[in-house]
Amino acid sequence: MNLKLIDTHCHVNFSAYKDDMDAVIGRSLDEGIGMIIVGTQSDTSRRAVEVAEKYDGVWASIGLHPSHLHKQEFHDVGEFDSVKTRTEFFDPEFYRQLASHPKVMAIGEFGLDYYHLPPDIDEAQVHKDQINATNLQIDLATEFNKPIIVHSRDAHDDQFEILRLAVEAGKLPRRGVVHCFTGTLKDAQRYIDLGFMISFTGILTFSKELQVIARELPIESIMVETDAPYLSPVPHRGKRNEPSYVKFIAQTLADVKGLSYKQVAEQTTANAIKFFGLDI
Repeated sequence: MNLKLIDTHCHVNFSAYKDDMDAVIGRSLDEGIGMIIVGTQSDTSRRAVEVAEKYDGVWASIGLHPSHLHKQEFHDVGEFDSVKTRTEFFDPEFYRQLASHPKVMAIGEFGLDYYHLPPDIDEAQVHKDQINATNLQIDLATEFNKPIIVHSRDAHDDQFEILRLAVEAGKLPRRGVVHCFTGTLKDAQRYIDLGFMISFTGILTFSKELQVIARELPIESIMVETDAPYLSPVPHRGKRNEPSYVKFIAQTLADVKGLSYKQVAEQTTANAIKFFGLDI
């Protein structure tokens, strides 16, 4: 399959696409854009695998997002929809069964989120629960020799330390990607020095601060993603995102780095193929 671009992180397995998921995926594939469908808890992880089975150019990742460790509801400014979660504990055996599927290319998304915290639970306990779930999923990825997709929001120091200790202990031989990166240049460089990739979403199309960071990073360490249905890029801000919009992120990356769109598309696609071990 000749893919021109890969959306390395999307959630077309979510209910936002319940009425037109196949059409959304079809639009992307028709443009030569493949995708990694990412699970955030047991149901969406299972669904990611089921959808990936149906299409060439579509793969899955499975994991338990930190916001699903405690029941909560939140709405980010500028987003088209709110997020509701239920309490779920990481079940190693459930995810172990999914991880053996040939379409599962990574473990995640998981990690630390100190931005969205449930109001009725002690903050220290929430942090402890997130760290525990992170370490369990690092062990799963190590067991199955898969890379990880890291969610880190307002938690880069703690997140980096967990990853550093894991690598020093001989875990995560295939490392991982810090998805939806919004940290500092120092944060990004630390992750890259540890062998991790950095991935940018539609935020790159309107954040001047993030554009400055992207300009300084090696293109060989960058991937692009939509995080659809969230974080729609310019010119679709505030609307439901979809994988085909990853082209706007690639174009912005090309603009800020002084490269052609073709160069960025080819390099980020090659990065994704190598990182996920895609057989295409």
